[in-house]
Amino acid sequence: MRLLWELYSTWFKMGIVTFGGGYAMLPMIQREVIEKHHWATEEEILDYYAIGQCTPGIIAVNTATFVGYYQKGVIGGIVATLGVVSPSFLIILLIASFVSNFLDYPIVVHALAGINIGVCVLMVKAISSLWSKSVYNIGSFVIFFAALVLSLFSSLSTVLLVLIAAILGIIFSKLKLVKVEGSKDA
Repeated sequence: MRLLWELYSTWFKMGIVTFGGGYAMLPMIQREVIEKHHWATEEEILDYYAIGQCTPGIIAVNTATFVGYYQKGVIGGIVATLGVVSPSFLIILLIASFVSNFLDYPIVVHALAGINIGVCVLMVKAISSLWSKSVYNIGSFVIFFAALVLSLFSSLSTVLLVLIAAILGIIFSKLKLVKVEGSKDA
C-alpha cells in the first residue's frame, strides 16, 4: 500500500508543478523516478518515451503508466496514471470556471507568455539530455538526421517517423553502424 501511495503522490507532484507535458517533465522524472525512487533506469525511461510516442495518449501519462505497471502491476499503472492526470483535471476544472474573467487581464497574458518561455527552456534541457543518451555514434546521428529532415519537410505522422527510426536502428545494428550498450546482439 505504501508503494501505491508513493506512486500516486510522486506522479501527482510532477503533474502539478510541470507545465508543457512529457518532454518538460523529463528533468523531474529523472530526479524523482530514476535518482530518488530508483523505479527505472535512464535507458528504461528513454524506452518508455519512445514507446509513448507510438502509443495513443500523452507521453507523461504513458510513462507514468509504464513505471507504475512495472512497480506494482495493473493497479500500479492505474494509480500512477491517476497521480499524473489528477492535477491537470483539477486545475482545468478551476480555470474553466474562471477563465473568461481573467483572459483579458494583461498580467495573465504576460504570465502565460512567461510560462511558455519556461516550458521551452525545460524542453531544451530534456532534448539535451536525450541527445547525449541517444545520439552517440555515426549510425545514431544518421537516424537523427533522417528523422529531423522527415519531420521538417514531410507530413509523416509521428508514429510513422518513429517506426522508420526503429527500422533504421535495426538495419544499422545489423550493419554494425549502431551499437547499443547492453544489447545481447553486441
